[in-house]
Amino acid sequence: MAKEDKHIFEKDERVLCYHGPFIYEAKILRREKKDEDEEDQEYRYFVHYKGWKQTWDEWVSEDRVLKYTDDNIQKQRQLKETNSKRKSSRTSSIPNNSINDNTTTESRSRKRHRDSSIDKARQEEDIKRPEFKLSMPDTLKSLLVDDWENVTKNRQILNLPREITVNKILEEFKEQYHIKDEALDEFIQGIQLYFNKLLGTSLLYRMERKQYEEECVDKEPSSIYGVEHLLRLFVEIPILVCQTNIDSDTLNELREKFEDLLRFIQDHEKEFFSNDYHMSG
Repeated sequence: MAKEDKHIFEKDERVLCYHGPFIYEAKILRREKKDEDEEDQEYRYFVHYKGWKQTWDEWVSEDRVLKYTDDNIQKQRQLKETNSKRKSSRTSSIPNNSINDNTTTESRSRKRHRDSSIDKARQEEDIKRPEFKLSMPDTLKSLLVDDWENVTKNRQILNLPREITVNKILEEFKEQYHIKDEALDEFIQGIQLYFNKLLGTSLLYRMERKQYEEECVDKEPSSIYGVEHLLRLFVEIPILVCQTNIDSDTLNELREKFEDLLRFIQDHEKEFFSNDYHMSG
């Protein structure tokens, strides 16, 4: 539907924004038209997530942004509750939380009287942040090592596009549940978002970059790359998740979903991995 050259969100507006499987409060820093030549004037928005580091500021499409209204705030809460209820037996939280409140307050008061305040703030964030680790099956770890050796030592790269892509793997993972689950849908969309955003910056070896630039001109990486690069994302996931303001209960729910997906990949190892490499040009 045409926007009639009318933007929906204003600069500096307080909004809610989808990031991965959850909705967070954010602020519109900038906006611009996606394509000046298009009659359908759709905008994209550069947002800052409240409480997050500036390194997470990003351009998002209009469909990821919501007005900051009571109805959308309720939607945000319901989404969080839906994730929490998937494992209602979880009552424990990460023990660091009870200790860190006092530590954080003391650190902030001392910081005013000392130099190197930026370094101390970073240390404070690290203390306050819950630990997030994923248990990757040993067989998948071995395949990660094999992939690393093929590319960096043998100078081989995977043939693209993969027959079984990241999108297909996630679709099959979803289908095994045989139920409609909004939380699961959001989780899968989050994986796709992270993969497409990070592949070009964090998941490639140097000699794979030329191939990436050729293959991903007008297609999303998740529709081209396969399980090998998806596994590389799992190495980055703990770092990424710990940089967000997610409470410990939700972290536990996310960990369960990530590890379910890893087990699913392990169960389909022979189907997903094909060792289809060729010498890099």
